[in-house]
Amino acid sequence: MAESSKTEPAEATVPVPAKHAPGPLERGLEGFLFKSRWLMAPFYVGLVVSLVVLLFKFALLLWENVVHLPTAKESDIILGVLSLIDVCLTGNLVLIVVFSGYENFVSRIDPGGHPDWPEWMTKVDFAGLKQKLLASIVAISAIQLLKAFMNLDAGYDSVKLGWLVGVHMTFVVSTVMLALSDRWSGDH
Repeated sequence: MAESSKTEPAEATVPVPAKHAPGPLERGLEGFLFKSRWLMAPFYVGLVVSLVVLLFKFALLLWENVVHLPTAKESDIILGVLSLIDVCLTGNLVLIVVFSGYENFVSRIDPGGHPDWPEWMTKVDFAGLKQKLLASIVAISAIQLLKAFMNLDAGYDSVKLGWLVGVHMTFVVSTVMLALSDRWSGDH
């Protein structure tokens, strides 16, 4: 049996870049930078304290509304309720920042064993956080604007009202632009 004189074509060799092996100084610096994320934890604890402050303010507003209920006009009651909603939305905003910020920048939160854990708490990424923040700011701004319109009889300044409308529209346009930007970039 004669051996075949055919030779296999040589495979093209693609140079493989050598892996970078970090030295001890680089590994130490990277470890230090990675652990520095825990410096954000006190900020989130501080925001939880601000929730306690908001709760106190909410209780004061609620008490004031209840005490003045017998003599209050309908518009006063509506303004009081809008103030309560405003504080509540601000609290929701703080809670969103605390949970999603901690989850995204410090450490994952394990919802295991908590059947009443809200599903969104471990699923809000940075793009979602921006959307929720701006939506909350728009809602808070809208309540401030509605309170101003409800108080027109009390002699609201037209310049101030114009500024409130302008600021609110700026928030609305910014939110829409950010949503469109995220959608076009694929972060939806």
